[in-house]
Amino acid sequence: MAIITISRGSYSGGKAVAEQLAARLDCPALSREQVLLQAAEDYGISERELTDSLNHPPPFWQQVLGKRLAYVKCVTAVLLDHVRQGHLVYHGNVGHLLLAGVPHLLRVRVIASLAQRIEAAMAQARLNREQAIAHIQRVDNERSRWAQVLYGVNWNDPGQYDVILNLERITPGSACETLARMAELEEFQPTAASRQQLEDTSLSSKVWAAMARNPLTRSASLEVSAKDGEVTITGNVSSTKAVAAVAEIANAVPGVKSLRSEVGMGADWHW
Repeated sequence: MAIITISRGSYSGGKAVAEQLAARLDCPALSREQVLLQAAEDYGISERELTDSLNHPPPFWQQVLGKRLAYVKCVTAVLLDHVRQGHLVYHGNVGHLLLAGVPHLLRVRVIASLAQRIEAAMAQARLNREQAIAHIQRVDNERSRWAQVLYGVNWNDPGQYDVILNLERITPGSACETLARMAELEEFQPTAASRQQLEDTSLSSKVWAAMARNPLTRSASLEVSAKDGEVTITGNVSSTKAVAAVAEIANAVPGVKSLRSEVGMGADWHW
C-alpha cells in the first residue's frame, strides 16, 4: 500500500479526510503536530523552534536558511522513521515535500471553498468573520512562501499532487473512498528499488538531523547523501574543529557503514 500525504490549507477538512482514510485502511494517521512533538523530544530542540521552522519562512532579506533547514531535517527524519514502519496517512502542510525521497507516495491535496473555511474557522477557533479571513490568508501565505524558499516550488501548483479533492463538491467520506481505491493502484505500491531509496533518504536525513544537535554543525552549509549505508557529506563549515565534528557525528549515526567527507572551511558558513 502507498504512503499517503494529505496537504491542506487551514480549516479545509483535510484532517477529517485523513482520519477517516486511516480508519478505512486500518493504518496510522499521523499529524504534523505529532511529528513536531516527537522531533522536539528526540533531538532536544524546543517544540516552539521546530514549529516556527515549519510555519514561518525566513524573511526575504535572509539569503540562507541556517538552523531552520537543520530543524526541518529533524522533522523529516522523524517522519521517515514512521514511513519505514509501513502504511501511513500523514496530514500536514507540504508533507509530500518532506517525503520527496519516497517514490511510492500518493500525494493528495484537499481544498475547500473560502466560505467553508471561514465558517469552520469561526466555529472551531471561535473567531469572528474578519479574524477568520485574516488567519486563513496569513497561514496560506506563510505556507506558500515556506515551500518556495525551502524547496523552490509553488505549493498551489496542481503538478505537485497526484490528486486534488474539492470538499465543496464531495463529502469527506467520498474523498476517503476515492483515496482508498487509489492507494491500491500499482503505481503507488512499494518496490524493492523504492524501499531502498526510502532507506537511503532516511539515513541521510538522520545524519543531517544529528548535525542539528551539535552547535558546531547546526548551521553549517552541508549536503548529505546516502546509498546502501555509504554516506557522502559535502559543503563548508567555519573551523577545523567543525570539520572534525562533522565526521565524528556522522560516523556515530546507526546505519552508517562508511563515510566520505568532503567538508572544508569556507565563506558559505551561516547562522
